This record gives sequence, structure tokens and C-alpha cells, in this order.
Amino acid sequence: MRDSKFNSLQARHHHLSRRVFLRGVGVTMSLPWLESIPAWGESPLKSDAPTAMPKRFAALFWGNGVNGNHWWAKGSGASMELGKSLQPMESLKTKMNFIDGLFNRSAVGVGIHPGQTGNLLSGMPLTKGAVLHGGISMDQVLANHIGQDSIQPSMVLGCEQPITGYHETNFSMAYSSHISWQSADSPVPMEVYPSLAFDSLFENRGTRRTQSILDRVKEDASSLGRKISGQDKAKLDEYLTSVREVEKRVDRMRVDQAKAEKNAQGKDRPVAFMKRPDNGLPEDIREHMRLMCDITAMAFQTDKTRVVSLLLCRDLSGLFYPFLDVRNSHHSASHDDLSDGFERIARYYCSQLAYLAGKLDAMREGNGTVLDNSCLMLLSNMWSGNRHDSTRLPILTAGGLGGTLETGRVLSYVGKSDENRKVCSLYLSLMDRMGVKLPRFGDADTRLAGV
Repeated sequence: MRDSKFNSLQARHHHLSRRVFLRGVGVTMSLPWLESIPAWGESPLKSDAPTAMPKRFAALFWGNGVNGNHWWAKGSGASMELGKSLQPMESLKTKMNFIDGLFNRSAVGVGIHPGQTGNLLSGMPLTKGAVLHGGISMDQVLANHIGQDSIQPSMVLGCEQPITGYHETNFSMAYSSHISWQSADSPVPMEVYPSLAFDSLFENRGTRRTQSILDRVKEDASSLGRKISGQDKAKLDEYLTSVREVEKRVDRMRVDQAKAEKNAQGKDRPVAFMKRPDNGLPEDIREHMRLMCDITAMAFQTDKTRVVSLLLCRDLSGLFYPFLDVRNSHHSASHDDLSDGFERIARYYCSQLAYLAGKLDAMREGNGTVLDNSCLMLLSNMWSGNRHDSTRLPILTAGGLGGTLETGRVLSYVGKSDENRKVCSLYLSLMDRMGVKLPRFGDADTRLAGV
């Protein structure tokens, strides 16, 4: 048993050692796939054997549902018609799937909010009271099975601080704050600071952490540029330019975070309990979400990780949207879910999927794009925030997982029997395509028909 484990670690080390990096003092930059050099443990394209591109998965969550009058799609392919809330996906509709009518049985009839959220990606019943207990989420199942193929098994990001305490239903607020769970009783720690997520992406550490990472890898980048093809050189330059642009935006956040930590120490209170921007998070939620999407895109582009979960806003969210001309906070606005204002909120979250999908679709990889080799899943924990109705979940996917997932479709399970519309059946189908084949997950032991 010991020898088997040792051999596995040796194989992982050899696999990762063949990746392409730029290195500098206290920083390591993974690079995108380049045709002219071996990368990701594969042979160059000039080899007779085609290079198998990695498949990636990301779950993007927002709480409290949609305006049901405008969250719809019909038709297929280029002729697909999209409801008002889905308009941000217009240019990508041939690479998306609209999935309607699925539900999470364990979240129905147990109580509103936390009990509808903490098991969204696990499908397991949640325990009330002081002891957390549910199930491992499907993103972490993927991380456990394919995480050894990338440098980091998964990334768990968020744009809103977790909250503590208990809901009136006696469920812990931890269930409202986390969608990624590493075990039945433990959520994965979520990184909400863009600067720290950026540092993790590039292993940026030490006393020079605030200095430009590109300046520190400049010599290595110049040396590599002389060895690769002209096409790869253009790709490398484009990548480094995008890193520089994100780095500049992150640097502003780094200063705010340091200031918040100092203020928190002076007031003897945790930073997490302070309101933004006093807590060091970006004051403008648009910039926060955009940065987290950019970091996710670079993580996939460089194969830093193949599994990401991104909590755009938590259930019972206190985010405000003055740029959408909505006066109430997210949770309050959801209680008038058929209003124009709440429709704009749902459309805004759809635009986050569109932004990330668009970024990945612009990244060439092999004969396609990074998006073509990925699956992004945007979902919420309920359909109607006014009725707290979780018997129907809003779900969109984008990307074809290396051609294994047909796209440009409307998949409706409205009116199907409960056995044939389990969201965990969708998860089994997606995990199959990621090479993780399980006999059962959550409450499902069958794959979702039609996927």
C-alpha cells in the first residue's frame, strides 16, 4: 500500500514537472497550452498522437432565484430565442444549454434559505442545530478524483463574506454561505479577497509579494519567447498582457485589504464582520465579480486547476445594486421577484456567466477554445424568491467538455416525474464526462435523460 502511494506521488511529480512555468523570486507562473513545446504532460502537436486537452468544471452560484416571466429559452442552436434575463448569452447561445425543471429533493419542504442552499451541490439532507452535517459537494468529488492532474485540486472563491449564527428555521447560516463542501460536516474555506486569490494563482509569496510578478519573471519570459513559435509568442504576449491588466486592478485591492486588517485590529473585531468597503473588499461589486471571473479564466487557461466554485452572492445576500437602479438589497428585492428591478438583478448574474464564458471562448486551445473544453454551470437555489420555491431550479451551462456535451439546446424537465428531474442526475452526467463515473451521487443513481 505504501509503495502504491509513493508511486502515485512520483507520477504526479513527474507529470507536473513537465508543465511550462515562468519563475522569479517568490513567484511561479503557469502558462497556457503552447503548440510548439511539450506542456501539461503531453507531447507537442507535431507528434502523431493528438494532444488531449484538459476538461474543466466551474459552478457559479447566486441566491434567491429569478423573475420567472423573463427566465426562459426556446428553440435550438443559432435560432434559439432567449428571454430578457438571458440576453447576455445571445452571442454564446450555440455553446450554452438552458436547463429547466430540475430540483433538489433534499431542499424541498425543509425550511427556507439555508436548508435550500447548503446541499445544492450535494443533494444530501442537512442537519439542523449546532452540528453541521450534509454531504460532499460535486465540485469536491471532482477535485478528489482529478485534482492530481493539476497543480491545485480546486479553487473556491466568493464575492460576499460568509455569515454566522442561525436562521429562524434552526439551520446554520453556514449553509447559506457555502456551496462547496469537502466533507459532510466541513465547507471548503472560501477566498473572498481578489488579491489573495491572485497570489494563490501565481504562488506569489514572500517579502516581494507587492511587487509586479511580471517584472520578476521578465528574464524567464524573454528566454522562453526565443524558443517558441511566432504563433505561440503572440499567445504568450497576449496572456502576459492580460495578467498585467488584472495585476494592476488587484494591487488597488491589496492596499484596501491591508488597511482593513489594521482597522480591525484597532477596533478588536474580525474583518469578516465589517461592512464593505471597510472590510477591504471592493466597494463596487461589479469590479469584485469581474476580478474573480478573470482569475477563474486564468486558472483554467493555465491548467492551474480544473475545478472552481464561485459564490457570486450568498443566499440571504445583503448586496446592493445602485447601478441597476434597484433600491433594496438582494434578499429584500427577491420578495418582489416579478418586478422589473429583480429581473435586472437576474440578468446581471447571467452577464457574469456570459463574461467568463466569453473570456474562455477567446482563448484558443488546440482545435477549439478553453470554453469548448470546459463546462460552466450557473445556478440558483430557488425559482421564486417571493414563494421560496425550490421545486424548480434556474440552471444554465456553457461549454462542451471537449465535445462530449452537446450544446445549443433547451432541456426542459417541467412536468416530468420527480425521479426524472433530479439535479443530482445532472451532476452524475457531467461527472461522467469529466471521467468520474460513480454509481450514485446524492439522491440519484441514474443519469439525466437527454443530456
